[in-house]
Amino acid sequence: MDKSDIRRIQKSYVDAAVRARDVGFDLIQVAAREGFSLPLQFLWRYWNHRTDEYGGSLENRTRFWRETLEQVREAVGDDCAIVAGFCLDSFNDTTDRAFKVSDDGVGVVEMLDDIVDLWDMQVGHLEDDVSSSRFFEPFWQRDYIEQVRPYAKKPIAAVGRFTDPELMARAVGDGVIDIIGAARPAISDPFIPNKIREGRAEDIRECIGCNMCVSRFNNGGGRIVCTQNATVGEEYRRGWHPEKFNPSESAGDPVLIIGAGPAGMECARVLGERGFEAVHLAEAESEIGGHVNWVSQLPGMRTWRRVVEYREAQLTKMSNVTVLTGKHFDVEDVLDYGASTVVIATGANWDRTGTSPMTHLPVPGADMHPSMVFTPEDVMLEKRAVDGDRVLVYDCEGYFMGSSLAQKLAIEGKEVTLVTPADQVGSYLFHTDEGGHVMHALLDLGVQLVTSHSLSRIEPGKVTGHNVYHAATEVSWTVDSVVLVTQRRSRNDLYEQLTADQERLSGAGITQVLRIGDCVEPRVIAEAVFDGHRLGREIDTSDPATPLPFIREQRILGWREEDYDGVLRHVLPLTPVSKTTHR
Repeated sequence: MDKSDIRRIQKSYVDAAVRARDVGFDLIQVAAREGFSLPLQFLWRYWNHRTDEYGGSLENRTRFWRETLEQVREAVGDDCAIVAGFCLDSFNDTTDRAFKVSDDGVGVVEMLDDIVDLWDMQVGHLEDDVSSSRFFEPFWQRDYIEQVRPYAKKPIAAVGRFTDPELMARAVGDGVIDIIGAARPAISDPFIPNKIREGRAEDIRECIGCNMCVSRFNNGGGRIVCTQNATVGEEYRRGWHPEKFNPSESAGDPVLIIGAGPAGMECARVLGERGFEAVHLAEAESEIGGHVNWVSQLPGMRTWRRVVEYREAQLTKMSNVTVLTGKHFDVEDVLDYGASTVVIATGANWDRTGTSPMTHLPVPGADMHPSMVFTPEDVMLEKRAVDGDRVLVYDCEGYFMGSSLAQKLAIEGKEVTLVTPADQVGSYLFHTDEGGHVMHALLDLGVQLVTSHSLSRIEPGKVTGHNVYHAATEVSWTVDSVVLVTQRRSRNDLYEQLTADQERLSGAGITQVLRIGDCVEPRVIAEAVFDGHRLGREIDTSDPATPLPFIREQRILGWREEDYDGVLRHVLPLTPVSKTTHR
């Protein structure tokens, strides 16, 4: 990049700032953050090897950013505040090119504080900034920001997965920061400020830090999802408001939901919000929550328990929702219960045979040696002791389960080998920006990682596998136990038994039997919650098993204009938008 390139790019920054001002934006951020913006690449010696006035000393490396900030300031005048998005520290960088807050971060703040109106501070690369709850505590950047606080006379904003009102108040009250940044928490619950103001902390849907939302734009698009908030991204196209529910004309019809996992809990909550007079949520186990109860016991995943805690708190408040625990329902129980609508939400179990989406066949020998073969439920729910020191975890899921179990077993002192047919361990974890941290944790624990291999057979004390690209290339491992994380199978026996005899259903006064969540098809928790939420909103439609068309499709199909406008008045705008235009 020569100096003419620098001038051209700086002009692009200025032009963009002017456009933003002219359409009514109040804040203009010029970012040097998250490990990849151009001003940051000038700041960090990792990228900047220049020998002219834009390289070398910290003052020179800051020059590009300073000039750009000054030019943007001059262009927009006093119409907009100028925000400096700044990565204080390269984090976990032990090389001599590291950018450290104690020297570089402090120095940059001293040099630029007079130009900016607000600092937006963060630490590390994007995968550190969008910190997963598995590896980062809330506001883990505090120590870094405290080091530059004395040198920043302008206000400081910062993120850090702020979900707890007490933590927010402490961060501001202690003078560490002035403004709370909360993107993921606001996706999970857009009304956090109102609920704090109203003293309703128990009603906050706290972000669990799973980064399922982040994964959608890392994975090339698709609708955004949130494990806690099923309405995100659906406000306009479905007309769903996170806190408002249409009352039902069928509210007097009793509803029985069997299975109180994520889908069942959410369906019961939405039906309760809609005013259904008799909603009964039945769970065979002693507590509601389904598999989230034991998933949240995996290393670093305690915040996932919030999926249960929020819904449990809301259901407890609803006099029209009855929760039954420790009650197993069979067909006769359902027929005798007296509900007109029955919703089956019985979940799924991990496959014990080693059948996976890669092979669609069991692993030979898995059923012949049950004493050495384990599923995730065996380890986490049934608490079966994993025999011996040498354990092989076979992961065909590619999300959190295989790596989390390998991590848990290694922490307990096992010699763990993690085998996957994928080219990457936990491939979906790289979409949630956890992959690098997972790899680091597993390697730190001495877990042997084997990619691109499938299991061929299981024998006493031995497992044989082959390379997925060259089946003749075999390898064997001496093991004492095998944990199969291959696929889940829906538990839909009760649904199939009920729907097999329509006459008995009619005789019992049951008008419809529906199913939701993993018992339809195994899926991530966010999608199970969405499924339960959707059915709760649409259970009284003509065909509740089929989602209603989006609003735009309903217009094409003959909705009246006033119907469409009524939805928009109800939902949008969630917040007023200024239409001031600068000329």
